[in-house]
Amino acid sequence: WILDLDLHKLKNNKNFLKALYKRVEKWPLMDSPLPTLAISSSYLLFLWLGPKYMQGREPLQLRKTLILYNFSMLVLNFFIFKELFLAARAANYSYICQPVDYSDDPNEVRVAAALWWYFISKGVEYLDTVFFILRKKFSQISFLHVYHHCTMFTLWWIGIKWVAGGQSFFGAHMNAAIHVLMYLYYGLAAFGPKIQKYLWWKKYLTIIQMIQFHVTIGHTALSLYSDCPFPKWMHWCLIGYALTFIILFGNFYYQTYRRQPRRETTAKPGKALHNGAANGALSSSNGKTDEKPAESGRRKRKGRAKRD
Repeated sequence: WILDLDLHKLKNNKNFLKALYKRVEKWPLMDSPLPTLAISSSYLLFLWLGPKYMQGREPLQLRKTLILYNFSMLVLNFFIFKELFLAARAANYSYICQPVDYSDDPNEVRVAAALWWYFISKGVEYLDTVFFILRKKFSQISFLHVYHHCTMFTLWWIGIKWVAGGQSFFGAHMNAAIHVLMYLYYGLAAFGPKIQKYLWWKKYLTIIQMIQFHVTIGHTALSLYSDCPFPKWMHWCLIGYALTFIILFGNFYYQTYRRQPRRETTAKPGKALHNGAANGALSSSNGKTDEKPAESGRRKRKGRAKRD
C-alpha cells in the first residue's frame, strides 16, 4: 500500500513538472538557466572592465539615448502593469491567496506571459549601470544598485520557471507600477537642468519603494498564516529578500536625505586650508584665476618673516 502510494505521488509529481515546463520551455531564456547566468556574469564583468576602459576617456553625454531608453522602460513597465491587472481580474485572482494554475487557460497564460516580460525587463535594466559607467557616474554604482539589479534578474528566472502565476503576480504588479513613476522621473531628468529643477519628488520614490517591501512582507506573511497552497520555501525566501532591501534602502534614505553634515563652530587652521584647497581646485577647473593670488600671498608672508 505504501509502495503504491509513493508511486502515485511520483506519477503526480512527473505530471506536475511536465505541465510546469511545458508552458515556458519554448519561451526565450527559459529552457536553461545558463543564458540568464551568462548575462548576469557579463554584467558583473562589465562592472569591473567598464571603469578601466573609461579611465582617461571623456564621459559620454547620451542625452537622447537616455531619454529614449527611460521612456521606453516606462512604456514596458506600464504594459506589464496593465497586462497583470487585466489578466488577474479576468481570472478572478485573489489578493490574499492565489495558487498557481498551470493549465492552458488563456488568462493564466496571459499572466505568465506578463511575468515573463517582467523578468525580461530586469535584464534590460542592466543598461542603467552601463549608462552610468559610460557617463563616468561611478558614484551612482553602489552596492545597493548592483545587488538590486543582479539578483532581481537572476532570481526571477526561478519565479518564471516554477511559479509563473498565482501569488507571484502581486509583487511584480506593484513593482511595475513603481517603475513607471521611477522611469518617468529619470526620463524627465534626462532633459537637463531646465526640467530637473521641477523634480522635487525624488525622495518620495525611495519612500514608496520602502513601503513596497513592507507590503510584500505583510502580504507574504498573511499567505503563510492562511496556509495558502503556494511553495512555502519561496514565501520564506521572499521575506528574507525583502528584509535585505528594507535595510539597504533605509540606509540609502538616511545617508541621502536625513543625515546632516557636521558644522564647525570655530574655524581651525587645518580645516580652513583644506577648504581653501578644495575651492582652489574647483576654481582652477574653470580657469586658473586663483592660483597666482594665492602664490603671491605666500611670497608676501615669506618676505615679512625674513624682515622680522
